[in-house]
Amino acid sequence: MKLDDLKESVGSLWENVSEGGRHLWKSAAGALTRFKPGEKTNLPAPNEVDDDAYLPTQGWALLGGDVFEDENSLLVRLEVPGMEKADMDIEILDDAMVVRGEKRFERQETEGRWRVMQCAYGSFRRVVPLPVAVKAEEARASYKNGVLRVELPKAEAGKRRAIAIPVE
Repeated sequence: MKLDDLKESVGSLWENVSEGGRHLWKSAAGALTRFKPGEKTNLPAPNEVDDDAYLPTQGWALLGGDVFEDENSLLVRLEVPGMEKADMDIEILDDAMVVRGEKRFERQETEGRWRVMQCAYGSFRRVVPLPVAVKAEEARASYKNGVLRVELPKAEAGKRRAIAIPVE
């Protein structure tokens, strides 16, 4: 292989890695969510875990979401696996939907040690920007298979207000 070919290959590789990194950052920046241990989180103590990267006070996770718009409404889908619907609160504030909750750690019934701890546990707050005004009082939310689905009918511009939405 010639030196010019090698330079071209390395340049192409670097370009692909850089483009992938930019895409990942742009798409994941809003989804990266911090989890903070709460009163009910029930995390194991550091001496119960062999994972060197385990820090019970610093949990991060990607809570990926989709926002779909049609003529009449917005549909927001947010991935929040391992949660109970009763542990989530949804609120519409001006031009954003705010989801708060707490994901609790489930202890094992048997004796043993945790070798790897990669899941995030604790309380979180995820903000999903809404591109148009919505009728928050007519919103409907459901939770199935780890996906929160919120349907928000569109409103006329200038009629925004804060309202909580129950999850069915």
